[in-house]
Amino acid sequence: MPQPQRAAFRSKFAKACQPRGLSVCPLPIAVGGIMRTVKFAGAAALAFVSLTLASADIIRTAVGQQFVAGAQNGTQVAMAPSRGAPADDRRTAVRADQPERTGPAAPAAVAADPDVTTGPRLALVIGNGTYPDGDGPLVAPIADARAVAAELRDKGFDVELGENLSKQGMERAIERFGAKITPGATALLYFSGHGVQIGRESYLIPVSAQIWRAEDVRRDAIGLEPLVAEMNARGAKRKLVVLDAARRNPFERRLRGFSSGLAPIAGPEGTLVLTAVAPGKIAEQESDGTSVFARELIAQMRASGLTAEEAFNRTRVTVARSTGGTQVPAVFSAMTDDFSFAAAAETGPTRQSAR
Repeated sequence: MPQPQRAAFRSKFAKACQPRGLSVCPLPIAVGGIMRTVKFAGAAALAFVSLTLASADIIRTAVGQQFVAGAQNGTQVAMAPSRGAPADDRRTAVRADQPERTGPAAPAAVAADPDVTTGPRLALVIGNGTYPDGDGPLVAPIADARAVAAELRDKGFDVELGENLSKQGMERAIERFGAKITPGATALLYFSGHGVQIGRESYLIPVSAQIWRAEDVRRDAIGLEPLVAEMNARGAKRKLVVLDAARRNPFERRLRGFSSGLAPIAGPEGTLVLTAVAPGKIAEQESDGTSVFARELIAQMRASGLTAEEAFNRTRVTVARSTGGTQVPAVFSAMTDDFSFAAAAETGPTRQSAR
């Protein structure tokens, strides 16, 4: 052993032997003191570990009994989350016959609004009276369109009114009208002006149309059947069509060999059509003011307790009676429910006009 280490060793043994009054400390006494110190420290550590384990067993047993007792009594005992786990990550014991709560109580169901369940009410009303190729402006279409539009607004319809529209104007109005249609909606088209039929298909004529041949009709006019089909494709539950377009017009004189008036009109399920005269017939020009057809239609729309189909049928009867049988409207129906004009709230949406 090197000299420095030997000196340190002797100093340690000397300190151990001084309490015994020995000037020279034998090796066994010094070693024994050190061993007793080590044993005491080991025993203390062992006792601490044993006490810790015993405490853990006691706590685990107590909590387990409380957890089981709580489950049997139908109470909920939340286990504390482990360190680092989210605060809401807890396990809960719930009695089997007690409903589990997964969140805040849902609010009570609100009664459905009838207007919501039947979809929106939409209407496109067009009155064309100023035709450059005509013998003179038509008086009734503009007045009729305004009167019908006002009545529809009072019945809760979102109405777009167009007057003296060109083909582009009609196409834009139809596009806006179609964009509003949602599944379940009631969509109504009203047109007053000139119309013709080509190949058993009816066309609505804009004021800008230049018609000399059948090809001109297909180019410049608006086909009715495709329009109704588009309303149906967009999900309209009810397709209502009112036409006052079978008048004596200059276009028919140019289209020799073609039938006068409008063609018979059919449609998919949920379609209801009212025409001012029967297919193939024409109505005489009104001298001034609104037409008898529009007046009677509005009167039947205001009548209480009538479905739309009943209102259209009564319009047919009253017009025929008022004109002495010279003008008899026609009704086509593929309706599957009892829609009524008077069913909606009397507050109408904002007005919009197409020019």
